[in-house]
Amino acid sequence: MATATPNPKVNHIGLPILDYRGGKTTLCAGCGHNAISERIIDAMFEMGVEPERVVKMSGIGCSSKSPAYFMSRSHSFNSVHGRMPSVTTGALLANQDLTALGVSGDGDTASIGVGQFVHMMRRNLPMIYIIEDNGVYGLTKGQFSATADIGSKLKTGVINDLPPIDTCALAIQLGATFVGRSFSGDKKQLLSMLKAAIAHKGTVMLDVISPCVTFNDHEGSTKSYKFLQENEEPINEIGFIPSFSDIEIDYDSGQVYDVEMHDGSSLRLRKLLEDYDPTDKASAVRTLMEAHERNEVLTGIFYIDTQKPTFIDQLNMVDGPLATLPESLTRPTKAALDTLMANLQ
Repeated sequence: MATATPNPKVNHIGLPILDYRGGKTTLCAGCGHNAISERIIDAMFEMGVEPERVVKMSGIGCSSKSPAYFMSRSHSFNSVHGRMPSVTTGALLANQDLTALGVSGDGDTASIGVGQFVHMMRRNLPMIYIIEDNGVYGLTKGQFSATADIGSKLKTGVINDLPPIDTCALAIQLGATFVGRSFSGDKKQLLSMLKAAIAHKGTVMLDVISPCVTFNDHEGSTKSYKFLQENEEPINEIGFIPSFSDIEIDYDSGQVYDVEMHDGSSLRLRKLLEDYDPTDKASAVRTLMEAHERNEVLTGIFYIDTQKPTFIDQLNMVDGPLATLPESLTRPTKAALDTLMANLQ
């Protein structure tokens, strides 16, 4: 008698996890970027996001190859080096119904793309911006990137003597409304953060330390697996309850923050650092700066604001995607043009 093949597990919209997978990775074995792709797959599956409603954006670099490795059914655009934010802005202004997920690297973001990054953060565009941060340029033989810590060492023995750009502190100061840092090897924390990011309406900036096994996973590196495992200091314990789930998350001790997300989901943060308030912008930046002085790598959600209007809200745009509007609504009438020209005389 033939054994019946069990039906695959499906999410709450009826899709199996295979519908969220992508192509086979061509990155180095053990690369932290692959672990991030896996967590993105898990988060999108568990949150029941339709793959066809997602637009995956990237720039140039090892990190920017990652979108090929998850959600093959989604839209995807690999932009010019450092220019992913402006392309994403255009895509969302044309169709705000899309869920935008941008994947960048520390070089793509903090060097050639830092100008675009700055304006993306201050506009609060509704997107998820992930930095796969390994502290080096992996495609050009491992030179230091702008996020490399002072005193970190390359495999060649070269010591970095330039201060790093802290993308989390920068994002908080500029206006991003959901800012956090995680480690590609911390599956539980990263998954919870990604699920909360999907439920957030505004700019989510996640800096994910992702060790480069080829150029930056050795003794002396501050972005190696060993260093992160020994020096990671979580600022909060993260739980996430989707709006469609009745699962409760209990904590034994510590003050708990419950943050209601825009889709009705609940982000639950248990404070691990004394007196830490994730809604206090000044405190978040100060905590990051103090951690730098102690050579600590803080992870967790540093700052969240669910009340600030998004860039799309500020532009007073219509509810439907611009790409679907008829010409009668997008093309000014002759009377309107005549009035405009008269006002310019």
